[in-house]
Amino acid sequence: MFKAALLETIDAERQDLISLLQSLTRADSSNPPGDTIAAACVVSTFLASRDVPATLIAPKSDAPNVTSTFPAVSQSPAHSRSSSLHQLDGYSPSRVDSPFADSGISTPNPGPRLIMNGHIDAFPISEAERSQWTHDPWSADIENNRLYGRGVVDMKAGTAATIAAYTYIFAHRHLLNGTAVLEAVSDEETGGRWGSKYLLNDDDRKETWTGDVNLNAEPTGLQSIRFGEKGTLRITFTVKAKGAHGAYTHLSEGAIRIATRLITELVKLEDFTNFEVDPEVRRYLDRQEVRDTIDEIMGPGAADNILKPTVNVGTISGGTKVNTIPGDCKFEVDIRLPIGLVAKTILGKIDATLKDFPGASYEVQEAASNPPNSCPFDHAVTRAIANNAEHILGRKPIAIPSLGATDAKHWRYKGIPAYSFGLSPEGMAGIDESVDLDEYINLVKILTLTAWDFLTGPE
Repeated sequence: MFKAALLETIDAERQDLISLLQSLTRADSSNPPGDTIAAACVVSTFLASRDVPATLIAPKSDAPNVTSTFPAVSQSPAHSRSSSLHQLDGYSPSRVDSPFADSGISTPNPGPRLIMNGHIDAFPISEAERSQWTHDPWSADIENNRLYGRGVVDMKAGTAATIAAYTYIFAHRHLLNGTAVLEAVSDEETGGRWGSKYLLNDDDRKETWTGDVNLNAEPTGLQSIRFGEKGTLRITFTVKAKGAHGAYTHLSEGAIRIATRLITELVKLEDFTNFEVDPEVRRYLDRQEVRDTIDEIMGPGAADNILKPTVNVGTISGGTKVNTIPGDCKFEVDIRLPIGLVAKTILGKIDATLKDFPGASYEVQEAASNPPNSCPFDHAVTRAIANNAEHILGRKPIAIPSLGATDAKHWRYKGIPAYSFGLSPEGMAGIDESVDLDEYINLVKILTLTAWDFLTGPE
């Protein structure tokens, strides 16, 4: 069978695929500051080595996005190598055009367009953290079949697997009934303004980058497929009160004590359940196997949090000296909104609460706040992932929502199904972040076969 031959090819090229991941991990793409040129060089060079053309889109000069796609099967030309970013030190153009630019080919494949998206930036690491690692976080050292490095979990292993899968699909594009699009993007860790959001909303080929369905390999755990995410509502609260000497508590309660009372009231938002959830989604999330998968991956109790708002007080500051009554206090709250709950509803509850706190006000951090989002939990892509994962791993992954956020939300906001399937999130952004290399190779296989099944016709 052809799929068996694909798997044999992936096994034969195991070392090449590991080398890709090592090179990508060694490219420091901490965000902030967000410079991903070195990481983009790795992607560009790997694609060039496989004769896969690429388009570089850089609305911000040090945060390029490496993209690739191919035209209709019947018009596919001989392909030349893409330009390497190594030839573009200090480059500033917003775009380096694909070799297809002068081919006269502009008609897209009439079949479905699968977006294969992954980000190349990573969380930063402090010097204090770095000193605690047993392997240098930019070394990509391998020990006991685990590859170590900052960002390898979130999500350089997933992005490398996505890039590799795309090259296998590209090599057999003449057999497909649809088109794949590769997007190795920057700026995911700080919201996507220069990455996925730019491609979807501002680039002059945004229809190409939008596609019909999105597949990315964020760290979900190979036991799950993610079909939705909780929303974020981030708020800065300010409490004002009369300041005084610390011994004169009869004159003022103080801003910090008022703030603690307010925080106690805000936490009660977690008990709010009067919002609409699609009955089919609610029934699905009540299934025991779904709840068990959620708790297995995200920790005991996560299943209970999926359909309820949660409140985290992330920062608090106030006062100037221990023996004074503080006149002001600020704190930041991160409220996660389940599928079906809109920010306006929660803000209305907060407004009502603040009537009892005349010295308190708030400001929504609009840039960091996003609505909850979801798409059908049963889809051709989720079935393809599940069937191929069962074949490779012996276990079918379950579709579940995520507690955290990814770039997939930007597609869902446009009504386009978007699914995440990747390695374990364990160790993400932590000391000695690492991935198992057998799992990484299995991910390459599952993503490749999933894209193949989706683009070769009906199930």
